[in-house]
Order: sequence, then C-alpha cells, then structure tokens
Amino acid sequence: MNTLTETPTESLATATVAEVNISCAWLNCRSRALLDRAIAAVLLLLFSPIILVLAIVVRSTTTGPAFYTQTRIGRGGRPFRIFKLRTMTDRCEMRSGVQWSIPGDSRITWVGRILRVTHLDELPQLLNVLRGEMSMVGPRPERPELTPQLAFEVPGYHERHTVRPGVTGLAQIWLPADTGIDSVRRKLKYDRYYIANAGLWTDIALIVCTSVKLVGVPPRPICWLFGVARVDDSESDDDTSPDFELPLPVQESA
Repeated sequence: MNTLTETPTESLATATVAEVNISCAWLNCRSRALLDRAIAAVLLLLFSPIILVLAIVVRSTTTGPAFYTQTRIGRGGRPFRIFKLRTMTDRCEMRSGVQWSIPGDSRITWVGRILRVTHLDELPQLLNVLRGEMSMVGPRPERPELTPQLAFEVPGYHERHTVRPGVTGLAQIWLPADTGIDSVRRKLKYDRYYIANAGLWTDIALIVCTSVKLVGVPPRPICWLFGVARVDDSESDDDTSPDFELPLPVQESA
C-alpha cells in the first residue's frame, strides 16, 4: 500500500505561497468566487434529492454515517473540512493508517465503488464551494498528512496552493486518482498549466467536459471541441518545463 510516513522538515504550513510567480488573478478574483457560489447553489438545489437518496442507501447498507468530513489543504496552505458521501468502511484508517486508495482497495464498500466510479460521492463538496473553501474548478485538495512529503518530493508542489482547490479540474478530467508520488508529479503539470492559463471560458469548458464525462462519454472528443489541453506528462529530466499538445483557451483576468 502507498502509505506516506516520513515528515520532511519543510512543512506546508511554513511554505511561502506568495513567492510563486504565477499569474492567477482570475482564479482569486471576487467575480469568480461569486460565480462559483451561484453555480454551486443551483447544482445543490438540483441534486439535493439525489444526495438524500444516496445518503439513505449508504446508511442502510453499511455500518456508520452516510456522510463524512476530512481535513484537506486549501488556498494558502489553510486547512478546511471537505464533505463527501462515505465510500469506505467506517473509521477504516484507524486500522490501515493514512494512505491513498489503490485499485481493489478492500476498504471500499460495494456501494462506495459505484459512487466512486460515477463520482456521485463528491456532490456534497458543493457545500464547500458555497462556504468559499473550494471552487468549481481547480487542483484537487490533498490531506495535511500527505502534503509535507509531497512538497519535499515534488518540486513546485506548493504552487497548487496559490488558488482554491476545485471539485473538478484539468488534471481530474485527464488523469485517474493519485496512487503514488509519480501520479502526483503528472497531475502537478496539469495543475500548473491550468493555474497559468485559467479564465472564464476555461472554467466553463472544464465544467462542461466534466458533465459529459460523468454520463459515460469519453472526454477526448469533447475536450478537443472545447479546446481543453492535454498536457504532455511523459517523464523528463525537467519537470518544471512541460510541453503541451493543445492550447488551453486563455481568458483575460477580471
């Protein structure tokens, strides 16, 4: 299992995010935050009946609560509590310790596997968007137990924390969930490219592509139609200078 146990001396809490030289004015502007909240409010209203039904299913088929919260790292390295439908056995990490989920993970319940494949377990994160802790689009937030070593192992990792984390994003569309350091390195290339090029049209395109992917349509043709880039994430000696296959639409900062 991919358990991160070492704690390097450089911690996320002491990282100087302001030193990161990235143009992300759109990602931190008030207009985007208001738009995020408006979209989250509408989606939460639409999906509330589905969330309620799923919560009943989870609660009636497994032992433990239907929902769970977990500490994640947000913008500026600040921790927050993320909301999700529970997909694993209750309090499983008291036995396994903090670790990423891997294919065939025995901790995931049969209902949880369905929720994870469909990503319906992430619908409660709309509450985090309403609370201003997350955006609709951005890097996925990581856990504080794992971030110190990731920052130590992966150059530039702190750049992800210059903006709010997202429910979906460029890396989430193209890549599977993290299973180790190598997968984090790949995703960071996507996250850095998104942060450097994000704008209103980019966010709209990524939300549309995510919606299409959730109903089972392969993302490649839709992403091509909307001009959503796929980063060349092949291994190279210089991880800080990735190449790209397609241009991501750039929107002027508000």
